[in-house]
This record gives sequence, structure tokens and C-alpha cells, in this order.
Amino acid sequence: MKPISMLAVLGALALAHPAAAAPKKAAKPDPVGVAIADSHRSDANRKLDESRMPDKVLAFAGFKPGSAVADWGAGGGYYTELLADVVGPKGRVYAINSPAFAKPEVWVAITQAHPNVLSLLAPAQAQVLAPGSLDGIFAHLEYHDLYFVSEKYQHPALDVPAVLKNWFAAVRPGGTVVIIDHVGPAGDPRAVVDKYHRIDPARVRADLEGAGFVFEGSSDVLHRTDDPHDVGVFDPAVRGKTDRFILKFRRP
Repeated sequence: MKPISMLAVLGALALAHPAAAAPKKAAKPDPVGVAIADSHRSDANRKLDESRMPDKVLAFAGFKPGSAVADWGAGGGYYTELLADVVGPKGRVYAINSPAFAKPEVWVAITQAHPNVLSLLAPAQAQVLAPGSLDGIFAHLEYHDLYFVSEKYQHPALDVPAVLKNWFAAVRPGGTVVIIDHVGPAGDPRAVVDKYHRIDPARVRADLEGAGFVFEGSSDVLHRTDDPHDVGVFDPAVRGKTDRFILKFRRP
């Protein structure tokens, strides 16, 4: 009888009793889903989700945990708190606002719930970002205000190319700029903004590319076919239901 080798015995045992499969690692929670489900969000903001579709918008924006993002023209902080959850505790969100549009009590609540949010108040002409400080800029329904002029709201005419030059310097190579705004007709942007508070997406693309950013893509998730584009965005017929574009640019 031939001797049986130890390797043969072990091989037979392995075939008879295959090793148990390694336990699967738990899937990491989706930061966007976590952000939308955050219990700190107000009921008023949740009601806006249906028309703003933040899940699709933030998925397209693609900001990552640990990123530093400026929420340009943060308003009441609807997107600020969502961005704060997306970038997480190791990230940072700079909420940029003009004093005329900020409500202090709102920002106290947001910064208490999200310690990674820094609320920054400055007049429009003094809103300057530090060089190399950001991984992204997010402007929701605010880009058109770069062309807005109003004595009432303390908003002088801005040098738009100079503002975008500062954006380019502030965003690190590989970082992104995401612009969401109301679709407006072609024409002089100051006149269009003054009349409708809208802007032509072609103008936005030309501005950003002229500043050195590279066009990354667009999304039509907020596109609506029933908006005529020549009605002011505060008109009850279209308020909250305007046709909106989303453009993404990358800093080379």
C-alpha cells in the first residue's frame, strides 16, 4: 500500500469542508442620503425637496467627504446644511452671504447643528475667497446676482471677471464649481437679471471658461418645459417651478 501524504489528506479535507466565506463588509452609507434624512433639517426645507431634487443635484455635484466647499450666496442655508453632511466632520462648508440677506437666528441654529459650517457675512463687493482654500464652489440660484445691481439691497455693480478670477485662484486644481440657476433669455445679462432674475446658461458657460475653468458637464434634472423664460422668477405663475440649469466646471 502506498503511503498517503499529509498534503493529500489536507487537500481531501479542504474539499470535504470548504472554508466559510468571509463576512461581507457593511456598505458605507450614502452621504447624500444621510444628508437628506438629517433630523436637524426644518419642515420648511423638507417641503422644498420635491421641486429642488437635492438627491439628484448633490449626486451630480459629486462633492466628497473631507472636502472644503463654499456655498456662494447661501441664503437661508437650505444647501449649506446638506453640504455639511455630505463633506462630513472632516470637511468644511463656508456659507457666503451678504448681510442684507442673512437671518442671524437661522445661522445660529445651522452652525450649532453642523460645527463644520462657518457662516461668513460680507458685502457683495468684499466677498473674496482665500487662494487655494477650496475643493469646490456651489452656487444655487445665485450666479445671476453677480450681474445684479440694487441700491436697496446694497448690491453695487460687480466686476464679474474679477470675481471669477478670485474663484479660480481659490479652487485647488481638480476642484469643481457647480452652478444652478433659472434659465433666462439671451441678451445683456445685467438687463436680463434686472428684469427677470434669470440668466442665459450660455453666458454662464462663457464666463467660467473665460476664467480658465473647464466645462465638465450638465444635468437636466431641474429642466421644465412649461416655463416661458420671459417671466420674473417671483411671479406666482412660476415661482418655485422655473426651468433651471445645472452646470459643472473643473479647475485644471
